[in-house]
Amino acid sequence: MSSRPGPRAGGPRPRRVFTAAQKLAHLAAYDAACTDGSGGGEYLRREGLYSSQITQWRQLRDGGVLTGAAAAGGGKILKLSAEQAENARLKRQLEVTTRKLATTAAALEIMGKVHALLDELSERADNDPAAVQALMTGFDELVAAQVPHREAARLAGVSRATAARRHTTAKPAQLPTRTARATPGNKLAPTERTEVLHVLNCDRFVDQPPLQIYPTLLEEGRYLCSVSTMYRVLRENAQVKDRRRQARHPPRAIPELQATAPGQVFTWDITKLAGPVKGQYFDAYVMIDIYSRMIVGVHVHHSESAVLAVDMMKQIFHLHGNPQVVHADRGTSMTSKLVSALLADLQITQSHSRPRVSNDNPYSEAWFKTLKYAPIFPERFHSLGAARTFMSDFVDYYNHHHRHTGIGLHTPADVHYGHAKTTQTRRIDTLTAARAQHPTRFTTPTIIPKILALPETAWINQPQDDDDKTSAA
Repeated sequence: MSSRPGPRAGGPRPRRVFTAAQKLAHLAAYDAACTDGSGGGEYLRREGLYSSQITQWRQLRDGGVLTGAAAAGGGKILKLSAEQAENARLKRQLEVTTRKLATTAAALEIMGKVHALLDELSERADNDPAAVQALMTGFDELVAAQVPHREAARLAGVSRATAARRHTTAKPAQLPTRTARATPGNKLAPTERTEVLHVLNCDRFVDQPPLQIYPTLLEEGRYLCSVSTMYRVLRENAQVKDRRRQARHPPRAIPELQATAPGQVFTWDITKLAGPVKGQYFDAYVMIDIYSRMIVGVHVHHSESAVLAVDMMKQIFHLHGNPQVVHADRGTSMTSKLVSALLADLQITQSHSRPRVSNDNPYSEAWFKTLKYAPIFPERFHSLGAARTFMSDFVDYYNHHHRHTGIGLHTPADVHYGHAKTTQTRRIDTLTAARAQHPTRFTTPTIIPKILALPETAWINQPQDDDDKTSAA
């Protein structure tokens, strides 16, 4: 028996936890992004943060918590007191007011220059390039003074689309390295993409995904683009990142069990049998030898219980001997302390399937399908005795008369008790005589067809790199 990491190997990804230093760094970077005009919303999406986190961290910083003793000592940062929260609010309000005053002063100075120039060009402002250039110069100076683009366009008297288009066309054209493809007719213009990005990163929508923004805009009578185009624009600007605090389940080892002879690996499970009335069921405990496919034990009871499972195992081990491994899924009886204690006392390795992975117990699941899809399987059992009688007869037929394709069309009992080799010899003699009598009817060089070959190994989750081993699972 061996195990290997499952598909989620590498360990769980813990929840995102920010230290005091990281919070201060994010605050500084966010404030810088808001200052240089690149946009705070753009920074939040790129780093996977919410505006509420920035607000909370700013309160902690302004209240002196992030730079206090708790932060210096690496301890847990507590919530702000009422006094600290009020101080943080007033400090933040002062910063905002100061910044607005500075911006307003710069805007008034620039607008004074622009209007003085416009007075000289008023008679030909509609057509004169000099007038248009004066407006654009004023717009650029307002943006450089940290005035928002929308407000700068309003103060300068120019259209935002015009301003964005002039900035785009002013860039030198780059020669394509390959044959230029035709521009799709439905492609958004650069100004439209800029508008989409601005709306997605505005204070109103920065914390919402495009699937929430799209219907909101439609209800307000505004259409920008499709949801996929919104994601495409965000992806082009590296602003698509999962911001939820997701927890990853720890990886589970894939059980790899190998049996080369009977009595090495047993697998067991419990299935429900419909009782006489709707809602009433009997529980069938079934244990299988994975090498021979033989049902080494089947018990039917009114309910599922770890005590009943232990009694079944004791009887089976007394009759067939102790296996090396007992495999099962993660049901309550399979993982109970009573079963674990019994297997530990007998020095039998206990193996379990991964959570929510039915393929880890294939032999039991396949046999349950064989049982319940049989034409003689009744719709309901009228009593516990009837269920026990049917299961006993069916298991006797399966073990001694059913030809299993996974073991070369032998019966499970022949393989389990070592009679398969004698049966295989008789088959070889018959096929050899038939090949000599009718050689044209046999085209393969091997005497035994593949369907009659008896596998040497049975596996549960055979490793992919074991090409020299034949899987019988």
